Amino acid sequence: MKKITFAALAVPLMWVLLLLLFFNSNKLHAQETTVLSGVVKTADGTPIEGVTVWQQNTDNGTQTNEQGFYTLSISPNAVIVFEYIGYKTQTVKASGSILNVTLTADDDMLDEVVINAGYYSVKDKERTGSISKITAKEIGQQPVANPLAAMQGRMAGVNITQSSGTPGGGFDIQIRGRNSLRTEGNAPLYIVDGVPFLSDTNSTGDLSVEILRSTANNPLQLINPNDIESIEVLKDADATAIYGSRGANGVVLITTKKGTNQPTVFSLQSHTAIGVVPNFMNLMNSGEYLQMRRDAFANDKIAEYPANAYDMNGTWDANRYTDWQQQLIGGKAVSQQVSASVRGGDKRNSFMVQASTAKDGTVFPGDYGNKRKNILAQFSHITDDEKWNISTQFVRGESDNRLLGVDLTRDALTLAPNAPALYNPDGSLNWENGTWNNPLRWTNQTYNAKNVQWLTAWNLEGKLTRSLTFKAVAGYNEMNGDEWKIIPHTIYNPAMGLTSANSSSMQGITKASVWNLEPQLHFHEQFGRHKVTALVGTTFLKQSNAKQVWRASNFGSDAQIQNFLAAKTLRLMTNMANEYAYQAVFTRLNYMYDDRFIVNITGRRDGSSRFGPNKRWGNFGAVGAAWLFSREKIFEDSSWLSFGKLRASYGTTGSDRIGDYQYLDTYQYSGGVYEGGGLAPARLYNPDFSWETNRKMEAAMELSLFNNRVSLSAAYYRNVSGNQLVGVPLPGTTGFASVLANLPAEVENTGWEFEFKYRVLSGNDWNWSLFGNWSSNRNKLLEFPGLDASTYKNMYTIGQPTSMIYVYDYTGTDPVSGAYTFRDVNGDGVWNAADDKKRIVDLTPRYSAGIGSEASYRNWSLDLLFHAVKQQGANAALGFGMPGTFTNQPADALSVSAQQPSAGYNNDFNAAYSRYAQSQQAFTDASFIRLKNVTLAYSIPRVFASKLSGRIYISGQNVFTWTNYKGLDPESQGITSLPPLRVWSAGFILNY
Repeated sequence: MKKITFAALAVPLMWVLLLLLFFNSNKLHAQETTVLSGVVKTADGTPIEGVTVWQQNTDNGTQTNEQGFYTLSISPNAVIVFEYIGYKTQTVKASGSILNVTLTADDDMLDEVVINAGYYSVKDKERTGSISKITAKEIGQQPVANPLAAMQGRMAGVNITQSSGTPGGGFDIQIRGRNSLRTEGNAPLYIVDGVPFLSDTNSTGDLSVEILRSTANNPLQLINPNDIESIEVLKDADATAIYGSRGANGVVLITTKKGTNQPTVFSLQSHTAIGVVPNFMNLMNSGEYLQMRRDAFANDKIAEYPANAYDMNGTWDANRYTDWQQQLIGGKAVSQQVSASVRGGDKRNSFMVQASTAKDGTVFPGDYGNKRKNILAQFSHITDDEKWNISTQFVRGESDNRLLGVDLTRDALTLAPNAPALYNPDGSLNWENGTWNNPLRWTNQTYNAKNVQWLTAWNLEGKLTRSLTFKAVAGYNEMNGDEWKIIPHTIYNPAMGLTSANSSSMQGITKASVWNLEPQLHFHEQFGRHKVTALVGTTFLKQSNAKQVWRASNFGSDAQIQNFLAAKTLRLMTNMANEYAYQAVFTRLNYMYDDRFIVNITGRRDGSSRFGPNKRWGNFGAVGAAWLFSREKIFEDSSWLSFGKLRASYGTTGSDRIGDYQYLDTYQYSGGVYEGGGLAPARLYNPDFSWETNRKMEAAMELSLFNNRVSLSAAYYRNVSGNQLVGVPLPGTTGFASVLANLPAEVENTGWEFEFKYRVLSGNDWNWSLFGNWSSNRNKLLEFPGLDASTYKNMYTIGQPTSMIYVYDYTGTDPVSGAYTFRDVNGDGVWNAADDKKRIVDLTPRYSAGIGSEASYRNWSLDLLFHAVKQQGANAALGFGMPGTFTNQPADALSVSAQQPSAGYNNDFNAAYSRYAQSQQAFTDASFIRLKNVTLAYSIPRVFASKLSGRIYISGQNVFTWTNYKGLDPESQGITSLPPLRVWSAGFILNY
């Protein structure tokens, strides 16, 4: 039974309290003053934090909060001034108790919009690189546990896929395509508050794969989305080259929230969410299923049903029907979160402390879920002479993920519809005399992962001279994991007579840490029309990783199953300890002439312990240029062009994501019976093992039209990744199949990216804006010397994408035999993979897009986001196995063109179906358009003597999906894992 805690009840209780306070608040104010309140937004409807609101000719003033909300006690009919850098100051006479204001940009609107580029910040108008950004507004309004889910559909060129709807499940992110031939070599670099974030998963596949189904990187699961102020993604060479060997696959910069130089504000935030599987498959009912099974046995010429055909031979009730999808994955995942914060400061100090607790439930039977705790703390201080600034951030996340041992999705789809009941009359699990494996046996097998990750960052900045500034960033990030998989003998039928001697448990212990130190010098000077900024710095980094995996079995009692001392058999499966050292020198030179022409040059020299002594150091760099043509005299009086920029960049970045010690001679335990075994060589020494390199080129245009009412941008890029880190085949006489080396293979990614914003309405009451993005990436293998003679010949082909797959060419169904048929490529009458798998299926997404709407009327707002992807995906129907066997099937499995059903006793049908599952029919159109998020919110105007403000909202995630895909979900695909859930949440934010 799902538990609903105080957090769940807090939402409706707080709503009642807020309404009572709202209707009684007018009685709390004196008659000689008026409490004025409202929301300040930009022209596109985005609330602005930090707007100065004051009564003209007085010292009476305040600032807007995160929601753009303010309250101010004023004299009747006073004149109110609204000021914010980069926007025109507005002066309005108050004529009531509510005054909403829309600030319009000045003539140089983008000049004051600052983008975080990592080692430096740049005005958005003056950047020469490709950087996408989302803020706390987009992140915080979505009921998600992982910020990666909030990024989906909001950034051009950033493709994010959620692999599972189970708490703690993985996400995959690719920025402008797949550069490396190795899957693990395509992950971006993550930086949190200037500190490299430990982004590799600490899950052990043997422990987690049955429930999480994917151990893909999920680096942000221990960061509370509400702790994040902004996320910037660096994409092109100009933006990423300053990160050198770590920027080949893009850089994700995460900035946490900070304190403010204003009076202390206390905040309380809570929401409760309900998640359900958004779509069930249309499967056969008992009558359809049993008829299929009868036809299958008839096709196999079997008149008497086998003893183990319990669904057919009368052992099970033929009239019984159970909707297993409802029974096993049809529950409601209750999620709750509460966070509290205090922040503020004065002219020289600022601080913020925020703590939160949450639990994300599951749709499976039982009380499972992921409990999370997060702490964020920040402090900064400016010296009295305003020359030095020191700040520190501390981010900590803790999770306790308790789940059943196996994802029940596959059982929910494939169990025979006339299978027995789950429970006996006495409430015990029903094993139906040993004729089936009750799917709820997996609730006795448990998976538990406890993870703690914390990060601290120190920033020191001081003015040495008027033009020269010293900066230093130091940080430490540590991650600890304790993972258990408990396999008691109770997952088996009691009739088997098993005891705790047949029970086992596995434990994975991981620890990783990284520290970095980056001293820097920044220079800025202006000489007439010439502006020069420069920086030079160095990086010192040290990372260590350790992992142990134990397996224990043969216990005296299941009560001691997590006590390895009680096990008669104990085995160390993995024992690993690695260290990684990295050092770099980097520089940047930026030159601007006449506020129109910009050149940006970056360079970096990196050294990594992961490479051989002959190639340990690598050089990377880029040049970017921009022309702000809207500042030319010809456009000075233009009524339609507000801003225009052409920019281009070219450079190289690199990658050392290959793991540690790969270039060294290594040895492993050989086993064997002679004197207990010994050591055997596992890898050959390669002193020339070195960097993967990525050459990046981009050209782009950015426009703002009609007084910034319409904003457009278009970019074309071409990335070529070479020097691929792969296993190069060796002759058998060497005793090794391959040696890890740099192969001169090249992978190309080309694509287009488009973004737009359109301010439809703008006023004091009504505001409405539209925004969107569209991107398309084409991946292609340009070169691969010796491909035909290598072990990769059946994986890749020149001129095709690296995500391709070779398949049999399906040609239809034989009208005589009723079996599937395929093209015999070499005409020898035999089908085998090497000779006949020649058809190519491209699994690269063709394009992705996002389009959103932000509308507001006074204190009400409605935000929508649609996400669309055009792609091929895995055919879910193939996951059920051959129609006619002992598994349920989709209702349309026996279509006219399908192979005749078989119970598995016809070898010709078996072989044909096996090839069918390896043909183009194994893939299908998995394109979709999804209403990713919808949020309806109300900003509370004023309560409790004007000091209490807030916002109440209802939000939906994965609300509805339009697709022709016939599986559970076109994003996660397949039938083995729980799809992303449809989530509805209700919550509030209070500030005092």
